[in-house]
Amino acid sequence: MQTYSVIVADDEPLALSLVEKYVKQIPFLQLIGSHSNALSVLEQLEDEWVDLLILDIQMPNLSGMQLAQQLAGQGHKIIFTTAFEQYAIQGYKVNAIDYLLKPFAFEELLSAAQKAKQQLQESSVLGTEDYLILKSDYKLQQIALDDILYIEGLKDYVRIHRKSTDKSLLSLLSMKSLQARLPRHRFMRVHRSYIVNLDKISTIERGQLLFGKQHIPVSDKYKEAFQDFIDRRSV
Repeated sequence: MQTYSVIVADDEPLALSLVEKYVKQIPFLQLIGSHSNALSVLEQLEDEWVDLLILDIQMPNLSGMQLAQQLAGQGHKIIFTTAFEQYAIQGYKVNAIDYLLKPFAFEELLSAAQKAKQQLQESSVLGTEDYLILKSDYKLQQIALDDILYIEGLKDYVRIHRKSTDKSLLSLLSMKSLQARLPRHRFMRVHRSYIVNLDKISTIERGQLLFGKQHIPVSDKYKEAFQDFIDRRSV
């Protein structure tokens, strides 16, 4: 089953705990972050792509609505939660998937999550190209997705390692922006510094992925999502 990454945010501890519990019960969602304020969400999003944000509207310093406005056009799907009904119209203005009025039941969040899943699947179908076009060495280069073994993050650059050549390709690009361009069913982030082509994994040894002589670690943050992938592929 294809899973989608989720960050939740609410400044009320009990409400945050309940949303976390609901998300963990939905098999196609993978919780990768939980925050009590929108600024912490922004910090996580600086170097990591996320499919779905579940945001309380009223939070200190930066509201969930203001955060959504800052993220407009980046492709994240958003579900708002709030105790105040008057925010519904504003929520739809920022193209939110849904607006859940507290207290809401599990079934309501599940319904909203299914809407998000549908939209994410549709956007994935629209982006089914078999190649990337990246700028490297002052020129645009077309790279077949099937040729990519893994991608290494180096601060503001990414280094793409390919099966067709020992020469890697360096591009001025963030891991987050590149992750957003890759099909989720073929590529997975397994570490802050690594994205791997799932079809090219031949050996898994002691929590590490082997690509020739290169050992790629799977960090604790991504172990659960990677294990889900292994479980789906295992016979």
